Amino acid sequence: MTTDDAPRGHADLAARTAAEVLDHHLGAFAEGVDAVLSDYTPDAVLITPEATYHGATAIWRFFDQFIARGTPAFWSAFTIERREVVGDVAYITWSAHPAVTLATDTFVVVAGKIVVQTYTPLA
Repeated sequence: MTTDDAPRGHADLAARTAAEVLDHHLGAFAEGVDAVLSDYTPDAVLITPEATYHGATAIWRFFDQFIARGTPAFWSAFTIERREVVGDVAYITWSAHPAVTLATDTFVVVAGKIVVQTYTPLA
C-alpha cells in the first residue's frame, strides 16, 4: 500500500473541500445510509419542503427512507444537471426521470463535513 492508497485519517477528512465532500456524498448512496451519513456532522441540519431534520439520527432516518424508495430505474436515471462549488458551499441540480424531473441540493461544508443541507425535489 502506498501513501496514496492509505485510508484517510480524521485530520485528512477535516481538510476535505466542499467539492471532495460532494463527490463522496454522491458516491455514498451506492454504499448505504451509513456511508452517506459519514459526510455529516453529528449536529447537522437537513432542510426539505416537508420538514427540517436536526442531527445525525433524524438525517439517517430521512436517507434510510430515501434510499429504500429508490428503485433501480431511479438510480439508473439519476443525472447531475448542474454542479457548482464556491468556497464551502456546493450546489447541484439533478433529475431522475420520470420520478424526479428536477431537484436541487445545497450543502454547506465546514471542516470537511456537511453542517447544513437543503433539498427540494419537483415531481
